[in-house]
Amino acid sequence: MKPMKSGFESIRNYLGSKKEKGRRKIALLVDGPNMLRKEFQIDLEEIRDVLKDYGSIKIGRVFLNQYASDKLVEAIETQGFEPIICTSDVDVRLAVEGMELVFSPVIDTIALVTRDADFKPLLSKANEHGKETILFGAEPGLSVALKNSADYVIILKEGVMEHEYDSRDLKGSGVEDFSEVPLPGEGQVKL
Repeated sequence: MKPMKSGFESIRNYLGSKKEKGRRKIALLVDGPNMLRKEFQIDLEEIRDVLKDYGSIKIGRVFLNQYASDKLVEAIETQGFEPIICTSDVDVRLAVEGMELVFSPVIDTIALVTRDADFKPLLSKANEHGKETILFGAEPGLSVALKNSADYVIILKEGVMEHEYDSRDLKGSGVEDFSEVPLPGEGQVKL
């Protein structure tokens, strides 16, 4: 099991520690029907704020089906995102647009908000082409295969964000005992 740290500030510090020289150019793609549900309490503003600490969001799209309410569409637009209304399969449209971004020289990071394993090939192809990938998922039902395909995984549980650490985060740190893993700029996390 991977150590976890929760809380908004912890996530901001975590992604902020990942900054390289210059700002990342991020495309944020949201699987609306899968993630914008009352039980997940997804706050798109909070996700945007976390990503803004990591880089600049160049593209922010929320994919919705034709049954999305006018209030939902308006709320998404008010928050500065582009709603994409799909009359056919939302997953297909999101995957096609995501693949276009894989080959875009303007984008170097793809952030995906979903739980759906159908997007594993998109994350794999993005990684293959040198794009950094960030997954915002929710429990229950977050695909393990999807989690294992992303560079960074942020899990939303009961309205709280948590991030996972893996061996990439600890490379060269000298940590061999994973029962206590140091967090960037913070104390320890107990497993």
